[in-house]
Amino acid sequence: MYPKLGDLARSNPFRNPTFKDGERSGRSFTAASASPQYSCEFGSAKYFALCGFGGILSCGLTHTAVVPLDLVKCRVQVDPAKYKNTINGFRVTLAEDGVRGLAKGWAPTFIGYSMQGLCKFGFYEVFKSVYSGLLGEERTYVWRTSLYLAASASAEFFADIALAPMEAVKVRIQTKPGWANTLREGVPKIWSQEGIGGFYKGLPPLWLRQIPYTMMKFACFERTVEFLYKNIVPKPRSECSKPEQLVVTFAAGYIAGVFCAVVSHPADTVVSKLNSAKGSTPLQAAKELGMMGLWKGLAPRIIMIGTLTALQWFIYDTVKIAFRLPRPPPPTMPESLKRKLAEKA
Repeated sequence: MYPKLGDLARSNPFRNPTFKDGERSGRSFTAASASPQYSCEFGSAKYFALCGFGGILSCGLTHTAVVPLDLVKCRVQVDPAKYKNTINGFRVTLAEDGVRGLAKGWAPTFIGYSMQGLCKFGFYEVFKSVYSGLLGEERTYVWRTSLYLAASASAEFFADIALAPMEAVKVRIQTKPGWANTLREGVPKIWSQEGIGGFYKGLPPLWLRQIPYTMMKFACFERTVEFLYKNIVPKPRSECSKPEQLVVTFAAGYIAGVFCAVVSHPADTVVSKLNSAKGSTPLQAAKELGMMGLWKGLAPRIIMIGTLTALQWFIYDTVKIAFRLPRPPPPTMPESLKRKLAEKA
């Protein structure tokens, strides 16, 4: 009754999009699915697995690299009386804990965000393929922004379930001095004090933070790449070298990251407060913080998320290139839709 994932992948418009170079060279190009140029077929199990691996690297490595900034950001959000701003937060942390103190929480960060990246990028490709196959070529193009939003929201729902336990440990390590210094100390403490619920009490606000963030991250990135190649880059993607394509990827990722930070910041503040205050609820945390408090730490988060998002897309695209995965070009209007519009004109 229901189509199989493989059938949808083979029939969906993202698999073999044909785009024309028109006035530039008069040639047309097609993203092949299974050829010596590629290591696997678009939509195959290997394709999705390697996309998931790219997500592990892109999220795990980048979030771990900015642990010091994340630590200070969390402390500014949770205790603004002590950590007045980003610079002051670094000074106080260095004075109290030394340089090693800036690395607190690196282990749960690496594990948690690697698991999140696996689900975020891997499931995004799966859901995008499924939803595109269900919509068909013409509606996929017309509703492509909605498709990006739906696919990314679906993927992030599962990604946050994978992230939540490690996020709970990370925030406690970073914002509750003396609670625990390592992952091995933190996990047994939460288990003994709060049970399994302690690992997931921050999940609802995590969804509120991460799902809008990821929807913006993927939809804004996809549309920005489309815009850059159409209006800014002086030649079509097919004529750009791989390094040139990665520059476009990085630029589009940074633009998307700035929007992501703003959209998701209030929920991020609530998550930090919730995980540091035992027995608190999301609504209680939000009331305690107040409207101004919800936006504390926005500046460092814009820097952190903008850089993170750009690097994540850069690493993800680099993995696709390194493993010779199919990388369809930005979508263009199908010929059938062009004919329909011409007939109506």
